[in-house]
Amino acid sequence: MNELGLLATLAWRNLWRHRWRTVVILFALALGIWSMVTLGALSRGSLEQQLAKAILNLTGHVQIHAPAYRDDPVIEHRLPAPPPALGEVLDGPGVRAWAARVRVPAVISSERESAGVVLVGIEPRRERGLSFIADAVTEGRYLESPDDPGLLLGRKLAERLETALGRRVVLMSQDVANDIADRGFRVIGIFDASPEAIETGYVFVGRAVAQDLLGLGDAVSEIALVAPDRERLGPVLADLRRAAPDADVQPWTRLEPLLVLTENVTDVVLVIWYVIVFVAMSFGMVNTLLMAVFERTREFGLFQALGMPPRQILLQVLLESVILLLCALALGNAAAWATLRALEGGIDLSAFAEGLELVGVSPVIYPALSPGDATIANALVFVLGLAASLYPAWRAARYVPVEAITRA
Repeated sequence: MNELGLLATLAWRNLWRHRWRTVVILFALALGIWSMVTLGALSRGSLEQQLAKAILNLTGHVQIHAPAYRDDPVIEHRLPAPPPALGEVLDGPGVRAWAARVRVPAVISSERESAGVVLVGIEPRRERGLSFIADAVTEGRYLESPDDPGLLLGRKLAERLETALGRRVVLMSQDVANDIADRGFRVIGIFDASPEAIETGYVFVGRAVAQDLLGLGDAVSEIALVAPDRERLGPVLADLRRAAPDADVQPWTRLEPLLVLTENVTDVVLVIWYVIVFVAMSFGMVNTLLMAVFERTREFGLFQALGMPPRQILLQVLLESVILLLCALALGNAAAWATLRALEGGIDLSAFAEGLELVGVSPVIYPALSPGDATIANALVFVLGLAASLYPAWRAARYVPVEAITRA
C-alpha cells in the first residue's frame, strides 16, 4: 500500500474512534449543504417563474418601438409596416416567434361604469407561444383572426364595469387625426391573468380592427419577439438594429429593470446565505478536529519519535477532513435531491396569494436546481472546509515529540 493509501486508511479509522462525535458533525455538515442547495433551488425557481411570467405578459425578449414611444406611448409614436430587411430578421433562425401590435391608451365603458385601459390590437395566431393571452381565456372564446369584431376582457375589469360575456361595451381612444374614435364591441371572452393589473388594465381586440378604428393603416405601436435563448440576445439585437436603424430596439433587461435587479439581489442573497451556513459549519468542524488533535497528542508524539515526518501527520489530519467533507457532501446532496424531487409538484403558498401577487410571485413555487448554484455551494464547502482544517492539522504537525509524550 502506498503512503497516501495508508494515511487515508488511518484517517478513516481515526474518524470512527468516536462515532457519535463524527456522526454529529457529519449530520451538521450535511444539513448545511442540504439547506444551501435546497434554498438555492427554491429561490432560483421563484425567480425563473417571475421572469417567465414577465416575458409572457406582453414583454417578450425584445421589443421594437418608435424612438419616443416608451416615454410617451401615444398613437403619434408609431412604427410603419416592417420593411423587408426587418422582416427577414424576424423570420430568421434567431427569432422563435414575433408579433406586431397596436397598443394605445383608451377608455372602456359599459352601461354602468367606465375605466381607463390599454387597448391592445393583436394578431391572434402569432400571439400563441409569444404571450399569455392565447391560453388565458377561461370563458367564451379567443379571437379567431386580426379582423375578429369581438373583444377580450379581464375578469376583474368585467366585475368593475358590471358587465359580462356577450354584452356590449364601448371603446374610445384618440385616432391619428387627434379626434376621438369610438366603437361598440361585444365581449366574446373573459381572461384571467396575474398580476391583477393585467386583468384590470388591458383589453384585447384584433389588430386589423384596432388599426381601422384608429386610422393607422398598416402602422403598429410595437413589435415583440422571443428568441430561442433569452440570455443570448446579442446577435439578434445587432441584426434588428441594423435592419431598423431608426427604431428603438430594447431587450427585456431594459424593459424590466426591476426583474434584473431582483435577479442580482437573489444572487447576492444566496452567496450571503452560503457564507453564513459555512461559517456555522466551519466552527463545528474546526472544534471537532482540534478536540481530536488534543486527544491524540501522545499518539502524534510517538509517531514523530518513531520517525514519521511532520508532513505526514499534517496530511493525515487533512485527509480526515477530506473524508468528512466528501461524506457530508454526498449525504447533503442526496438529501437535497430527494427533497427537490418531493417538491416537483410545487409548494402551494395560496394562503399568502394576495401579498405574493403584489411582488409578482406565483402562489405555487416550483424549485429549479441550477447546476451553477449547486456547484458553487459544493465547491465553497469543500475548499473553505479544507482551508479551515489547516489550523488543526498545522497544530498536530508542530508537536515536539518529547513534549507531546510527557504532556499527554
